[in-house]
Amino acid sequence: MKKKVLAAILALGMCAAALAGCGSSSGSSDSGSSTAAADSGSSTTASSGDVTLQVDIWDNNQLAGLQQIADEWSKTSGVAVKINVITWDQYWTLLEAGASGGEMPDVFWMHSNTAQMYMENNMLLNLDDYIAKDDAIDMSNYYDGIVSLYQSDGHQYAIPKDHDTIALLYNQALFDKYGVDTPTDDWSWDDVYNAAKQITEAGAADGVYGYAVNTSNNQDGWYNFVYDYGAQVITDDHKGTTIGSDQGKAGMEMVRKLLTVSVPQSTVAESGTDSLFQSNVVAMITQGSWMINSFYSADSHEDYKWALMPYGDANGNGQCDEGERQSAYNGLGWAAAANTEHPDEAYSLISYFCSEEGQKKQAELGVTMAAYKGVSDEFANAFDGMDVSAFTRIEDEGSLFFRPYTRNTTVWEDAIQQEGCFLDAWQDPSDPAKMSTACDNAQKIIEDAIAQE
Repeated sequence: MKKKVLAAILALGMCAAALAGCGSSSGSSDSGSSTAAADSGSSTTASSGDVTLQVDIWDNNQLAGLQQIADEWSKTSGVAVKINVITWDQYWTLLEAGASGGEMPDVFWMHSNTAQMYMENNMLLNLDDYIAKDDAIDMSNYYDGIVSLYQSDGHQYAIPKDHDTIALLYNQALFDKYGVDTPTDDWSWDDVYNAAKQITEAGAADGVYGYAVNTSNNQDGWYNFVYDYGAQVITDDHKGTTIGSDQGKAGMEMVRKLLTVSVPQSTVAESGTDSLFQSNVVAMITQGSWMINSFYSADSHEDYKWALMPYGDANGNGQCDEGERQSAYNGLGWAAAANTEHPDEAYSLISYFCSEEGQKKQAELGVTMAAYKGVSDEFANAFDGMDVSAFTRIEDEGSLFFRPYTRNTTVWEDAIQQEGCFLDAWQDPSDPAKMSTACDNAQKIIEDAIAQE
């Protein structure tokens, strides 16, 4: 019965879910969506028992690095590892099918959108006993928000894999072409708006815009504005929201202003902000650390620069006060299927991925920033010729908030982006009243959804 309930709930929720990067880049944690499925091509030798662990992930950018780490583990364990990269939507479809009576991978990623459902329905291996006996794993070494995310009823069902942050990406060549000063660490969102307006006006004949907003992206997009101005999409206790407050409306008003000098949403829907940026159509976007490799490998990457996230200037004093420079962060978790035929081997692999050694290698290889505290500096040095320190400096020079979630995140997350809420304001950013009304509607939608959880 639990499997049937899980299938029904996940089918409803995931049909509308979008990645936010590691997080949510609808992108997000998530964010981060992947390319077509691909096998790992592991050349490791299986153990005498001929055990091969199936590992499923959704981000092709991480495949090579993770396979290298897994192969190092295989040399010691004698267990082969086959990593499959599956597109975001297909990933959850296949995992749901496995949870509903099919075959689940041995080891796989968990995300904040769905973790609670899988944990509550006993689909994930309880790791408590393994962790208690494992000298390589101390849960206090990981970011608290990610640890808590993968707990249910006091039990740990996944170990944090990584964490991510957000930065402002800009094209130096376009700024130079139109004679606009480039972003600095002192920039507010008003500065971003003014620069975007200048470039959009100067680049009109060339079809160039100063900014692009993908409104379906929340973790690496508009969520940050809400928090910059002092509100919360979901309160810390996961039981409410302040998005309809004056502070929430101020944050969303800045999003509205940026939309008036940005690429039309119809164009963004067709091409996506990343593609538009790499086509030299857009001078600035925000993006998550999980997407660095996509820009680092681009032909024009020498023109691409990362800047610290701008601040909200909610106090209107022209300086960045505490809490006005925020970045969403999220973190995936390494989990194992509750019914895996190889629980010991599955945990051993997870332990190696999440150990200090494995986490340092993940950072050094530029896979993602670590979930293990204090080892992400190696990540900032992993991209020769591209300064990505904005992603790590935000932790000291700004504030982090964990990607908003509740028990049924996708229910309200999808609803607030539809007609009758933010979609109306995004499609007609010329009318400030529509954004204010949308914030009020979002407040009610989120409160009603939480009440039903």
